[in-house]
Amino acid sequence: MDFSWDDLRLFLDVARLGGLSAATGTTGLSAATLGRRITALERQLGEPLFARSQTGYRLTPAGEALLARAEDVETAMLSLKRWKEGAIGERVVRVSAGAWTSAFLGSHIGTLWSVEDRFGLELVTANEKIDIGRRNADLGIRNQRPSEQWLAGRLIGKVAYGLYSGLNLVNGIAAGYFVGIAGDGAQTQSARWMQARHGDRIAVRGNDSMSVRELVAAGAGLSVFPCFVGDSDPRLIRVAPLVTELETDQWLVSHHEERHTPAVRAVADRIGKLMGEHGALFRGERPGHQ
Repeated sequence: MDFSWDDLRLFLDVARLGGLSAATGTTGLSAATLGRRITALERQLGEPLFARSQTGYRLTPAGEALLARAEDVETAMLSLKRWKEGAIGERVVRVSAGAWTSAFLGSHIGTLWSVEDRFGLELVTANEKIDIGRRNADLGIRNQRPSEQWLAGRLIGKVAYGLYSGLNLVNGIAAGYFVGIAGDGAQTQSARWMQARHGDRIAVRGNDSMSVRELVAAGAGLSVFPCFVGDSDPRLIRVAPLVTELETDQWLVSHHEERHTPAVRAVADRIGKLMGEHGALFRGERPGHQ
């Protein structure tokens, strides 16, 4: 009997997440398509893999047996992938983070990577979580402890937020207006906070974080930034106490199976050290230009 690795990978996602709906986010497939693929796999095996109910999918004994074997295949496929990467060139460590954190990491590239390293480094910037479980990234910097059982998390600090203006109280700032963000960035916690409290005073918007900073620096209005962004930009000044309800933890997340590989471990340790050294800046304890 021949098994498709793609089908086994879908089975692993449904088994680990406990249902079709949850697995749609990691697989990119609809619940209906996932259901058909799982049913086809069960038909191929000749017995059910899941006990289905309104609360989700629970593995049957046959499903438990397949899970153990599918995880062995996953480990072998990962080993093959690493071997292939080593055969064709340097290992590339992919680090996912939001726009501001990616920019911070990029500005400290000399701390994270050097030409002597036997691996490359790729920064994956995204507002949404990149799926580490499917190896779309090796490391991720997130504002929550990972809940997935196959991910490991390490608390590396806290991030404070403040309200900032440009140095010159002109234009929108003088009128008490705010600068908002449009597009995907409008779904971030800080953007929703500002919309809820100052939405009627938002006169200008940018469609990404960087353009919002440029607008604020030019005097278009006030806006909220992480303190490690606002306090390190000489064009900006913090104008109010920290926004305590926006403070978040900062977690460095990796896959259990990948975190001990030399390249991933080296980058993770360097990121942890870098964030520790700049902890006061991230916590908003060093107002002024760093």
